[in-house]
Amino acid sequence: MNIREIDASLMKRAFLAGARGLEEKKEWINELNVFPVPDGDTGTNMTMTIMAAAREVAALENPTMETLSRAISSGSLRGARGNSGVILSQLFRGFTKEIKTRDVVDVAALSDAFVRASETAYKAVMKPKEGTILTVAKGMAEKAVETAAGTEDVVEFARAVIEYGDLVLSRTPDMLPVLKQAGVVDSGGQGLMQVMKGALDGLLGKETPDTKEDGIFGKDRGAGDSVAARGDSGVDVAGLDTSDIRYGYCTEFIINVEKKYDEETEREFKSYLESIGDSLVVVSDDDVVKVHVHTNDPGLAIQRALTYGSLSRMKIDNMREEHQERLIQNAEKIAREQKEKRLAEEQASGREEEERKPESGMAGQEPRKPYGFIAVSVGAGMGEIFRGIGADYLIEGGQTMNPSTEDMLNAIDQINADTVFILPNNKNIILAAEQAKYLVEDKNVIVVPSKTVPQGITALINFIPELSAEENLKTMTEEMGRIKTGQVTYAVRSTQIDGMEIHQGDIMGLGDGGMLAVGSSIEKTAIETLKAMIDEESELISIYYGSDVKPEEARQVLSKAQKACPDCEVELHDGGQPIYYYLMSVE
Repeated sequence: MNIREIDASLMKRAFLAGARGLEEKKEWINELNVFPVPDGDTGTNMTMTIMAAAREVAALENPTMETLSRAISSGSLRGARGNSGVILSQLFRGFTKEIKTRDVVDVAALSDAFVRASETAYKAVMKPKEGTILTVAKGMAEKAVETAAGTEDVVEFARAVIEYGDLVLSRTPDMLPVLKQAGVVDSGGQGLMQVMKGALDGLLGKETPDTKEDGIFGKDRGAGDSVAARGDSGVDVAGLDTSDIRYGYCTEFIINVEKKYDEETEREFKSYLESIGDSLVVVSDDDVVKVHVHTNDPGLAIQRALTYGSLSRMKIDNMREEHQERLIQNAEKIAREQKEKRLAEEQASGREEEERKPESGMAGQEPRKPYGFIAVSVGAGMGEIFRGIGADYLIEGGQTMNPSTEDMLNAIDQINADTVFILPNNKNIILAAEQAKYLVEDKNVIVVPSKTVPQGITALINFIPELSAEENLKTMTEEMGRIKTGQVTYAVRSTQIDGMEIHQGDIMGLGDGGMLAVGSSIEKTAIETLKAMIDEESELISIYYGSDVKPEEARQVLSKAQKACPDCEVELHDGGQPIYYYLMSVE
């Protein structure tokens, strides 16, 4: 098959096929993550990023290259999650800048677009690291320039670029020792290659029905028509209310019972599911158990279910994404209806235009203040702590749910302040915050590079209103640098890292620089992690216990920490965070 030019319609098909190519392999890409922590995995973040763009692209009926480019760039920029998602969005941004003014795209234009994509992504990262998605993108850009000089066939060009991209990807373990130690290639680079391969399939017309623009989100599936509402698992949950979304993932599966599962077992299973979520439906039928639950960590529900037998017909929907999609699609209609209603009421009351103006302004709102604060946090206790020290707005998220750039923009919009400080409190969220910063024009947005919740707490405590924004950023960053952070969680896969053998289910203690302790006991691992963090200059230890830790268990850790660190003041706080049994800071 020989293709000399790509028009907007074909480019649209290729992009949607690329999105599907990534989505179909996201779990495999997740497994390539080096650290075996239950975090916002690369495959998931990249998929949510590209799907945000795919929604806008799929809505274009008669696209031009300009409208298509705008949809890809805007959708991915706002939907970007995690470092890998932000970099992917920057690759799309650079690529579309090069093609948006053209009616058709040929090999020469594609070559220029690959180069610009790579350059744009590198500029977006403060300290680019080789052996990552950036390296793979740069390698393909270099190959694109070389190949464009010898062919005018888009298919031949694409195959050569993809083949070289795979070669560069295979070399990433030689560039990053941590990849070599874990025996994997870079997960972000692998995700990028899935997009490329899917896009080529789209060009060649190989896509399945699900990759067509009218079915990329499932056959006949409209906004708000979630898997839960359709009841694909056989559990009738159509009447469950998801408008107030406390738990973000609608999780459904069937257990094919292979071990003991009696009434007492079912009560225990239901009790466990209730502890990690709501909207629970569990229906037992002989050797089959149908399960539906809303939770912030589907993995916990799945892991417990696997203790009873094998699973089938597993479906996980992000209800926040679906809810947001409904809001976006209905916003224009709602705004129009509200405007018509308001105008009718005003006409009926006989008010003149000048009398209506105050109602459309800032009436009833708090006066604009010089500074406002946004913190990314999860857990009721953590939320109360941040509010207590001055946070104006909390974005729910963290390791298992990286907020998008759009989430950041919505939060910024809620803060009536001249300068807004964002505390990401996670290294995988900083880039999304930085991206939001550059999309805001009416406020001064400052991203404090907090990589952990304790760092964010320290930064906010050290804010001084009398100082300028720049002086505060300097002070907050310096004070964060004096904090050591420890995190105690469980391993989701077996691996070897930092010289430690880790098995799935082990308890791990992670520090700022890597693995500090591994064991089978939460309490012992927490204390070992803490011991590895303290030195002769340590004065204050703060321990935040999570939602899976009982208060009496936390007090036991407090007591042992006081004995292990007699020269330090030790504080205990109810953080309520999921996933992490303990977060600890030493200063």
